[in-house]
Amino acid sequence: MRHGKKINHLGRTTAHRHAMLSNMASSLIISKRLTTTVAKAKALRKYVEPLLTKSKDDTTHSRRMVFASLQNKESVKELFGDVAAKVANRPGGYTRIIKLSDSRLGDNADMCVIELVDYNETLLEAKQAASEKATTTRRSRSRKKSGGAATGDAATSATEVTGEAVAPAATVETSAPADTATDTVKDGESREEAQA
Repeated sequence: MRHGKKINHLGRTTAHRHAMLSNMASSLIISKRLTTTVAKAKALRKYVEPLLTKSKDDTTHSRRMVFASLQNKESVKELFGDVAAKVANRPGGYTRIIKLSDSRLGDNADMCVIELVDYNETLLEAKQAASEKATTTRRSRSRKKSGGAATGDAATSATEVTGEAVAPAATVETSAPADTATDTVKDGESREEAQA
């Protein structure tokens, strides 16, 4: 029985799996996006996210720990330089898996794209535009305009007359006028004929 064994072996020996994930992590750090199978992408996410977390703390110890996993000087340099600056204020979730509609021709495997979240420029621009658009508040101003326009005119006329700054009068909400009795329009009769 394999209770509690959550790791996906990916049909490989331990050494082959670690080498493959190390190479894929280096490629992801350098190129910021990979196209692979869904199973490999999920395994890679569990492998690379702790490395990205270690890159936030730029010490010799963390560099050596990351290099022990990646075995690639260029990817370590890129990780602790550009990538660490972009993910500095993100509390985890550094990668995104986007499933593709097409499957691989040879074995019909589900394909996906795994990418670093902070490097997808189109999604970042859309998110920034949505946040700028969301800064405006939606409020109903119809009541304030009708009552505020009359008091605003009175306040400006008072300042023009006396020449002193006068506080605008407090707005008092008045109740709606009582409904007026209406006549029922009969068949074949227009509204004007009913009012007359």
